[in-house]
Amino acid sequence: MKLFYAPGACSLAVHIALRELGIPFDPVSVDLVKYTTSDGTHYKSISPRGYVPLLELNDGSRHTEVASLLQYVADLEPHKSLIGQPGSARRLLVIEWLTFVSTELHKVFSPWLWHPETAESTRISVKAKLATRFDELNRLLGEQEFLAGDYSVADAYAFTIINWSNFLGIPLTKYPNLLAYMERIAARTAVDAAMRVEGLRK
Repeated sequence: MKLFYAPGACSLAVHIALRELGIPFDPVSVDLVKYTTSDGTHYKSISPRGYVPLLELNDGSRHTEVASLLQYVADLEPHKSLIGQPGSARRLLVIEWLTFVSTELHKVFSPWLWHPETAESTRISVKAKLATRFDELNRLLGEQEFLAGDYSVADAYAFTIINWSNFLGIPLTKYPNLLAYMERIAARTAVDAAMRVEGLRK
């Protein structure tokens, strides 16, 4: 199995999940400016959409979309500890949070805050929406350690996206419970390993 990733991009969530479960894979770095892989291959010949993550399975098939890949990876582990058994209340809750992160955080941050041509009025609106979501998460995380009770793939995804605040200069100091949550996840062995491979930590 191969994971095509860009350092710090949303692909980090899948990278974390694979390491959490000890699933063997080859990480392949992608330069999203030049659209080349670490061995010089033109990335759009592998992924026509040109974005990450892309997971290449052992049968050669290639798959994208973070929330979908996180579900797939979590299901590779027999106990399904990071997602819950099919039909269970835990699984429904984890998928609910995966969807929330995808629509209410990921697609609010991106593309708007990453592009210099984004109008200032749009930036203000986007940051206000993020503040509302951060406030909601801060309240929840004052009552429990992780989004769906126990740690799950939804937390790997949330950590990855909320961590973009550091790159974009959005302070989280108003949200102490959210900050503590980010620190808890950052301290996990698999998260540390993934971030070191991606050059996000020394």
